[in-house]
Amino acid sequence: MIAMFAGFLTLSLTSCRDNKTPKEELIEDMQDKGADIKVKDDKIKMETDNEKVKIKTDDDGNTKIKHKEKN
Repeated sequence: MIAMFAGFLTLSLTSCRDNKTPKEELIEDMQDKGADIKVKDDKIKMETDNEKVKIKTDDDGNTKIKHKEKN
């Protein structure tokens, strides 16, 4: 019974660890691409040669993401 509980607990904690918000995934993706990242208060601006991303969080905690491809 103890082994079954320990196994269940291990699986549940492991599955929660990998959940990332779209904001976190986008930031990691842009970092991997070598983006220039600028952070000001509630705004994050990231730019590569091909992409431009702006992330803004308002006072209520709502996040707006603008993602543009450059030509």
